[in-house]
Amino acid sequence: MKRRTILFGAAGLLAMFGTALFAWRSSSSRAPAANRAIGVRSSGEAPAKPDPAAFYEASLPDLDGRAVALRDYLGRPTVVNFWATWCAPCVQEMPYLDEIAKNSPELGFVGIGIDTEANIKQFISKIPVSYKLVVAGHSGISMVRALGNAAGGLPFTVLLNEDGTIFDTILGQVEPEDLRHRISKLIVKSKT
Repeated sequence: MKRRTILFGAAGLLAMFGTALFAWRSSSSRAPAANRAIGVRSSGEAPAKPDPAAFYEASLPDLDGRAVALRDYLGRPTVVNFWATWCAPCVQEMPYLDEIAKNSPELGFVGIGIDTEANIKQFISKIPVSYKLVVAGHSGISMVRALGNAAGGLPFTVLLNEDGTIFDTILGQVEPEDLRHRISKLIVKSKT
């Protein structure tokens, strides 16, 4: 009897594992790769043109509950990073972003949390950053999409010209040297 129970249990576990593997492989094959997802819609429609004007019309609360008008970032090159506490690549890139923000005083720099204020405060108590953080909650995904990230993936970093137009975007975790290079090009462009 004991051997039969073990065999049935093993067969059941194997069946569950096989079903899970099949489901994962079939869903993964239909999902677009993150780096190709910008501007791609699953329905085959042409993507909407990114609209940074909608971004600048927004006002979001900071971690003290004070409203931050994003239009205040107009007039200087700005780095906007969309992130969440539950997003591992977002968390991994934050120390790099903080270092770059500290060493680039000519830039506007803002992190937009696609999370709750409580989660962000708890996170920042462990991993503080020097740049401004604001809370968009889950409605921030619509901001991400308006800036050209149709898939809504995180992290998503947008480099904005001083006139408010999009200079560059990065979907996925930033590479520090690559981001520094892109920022230097943004700064040079703003000085010309």
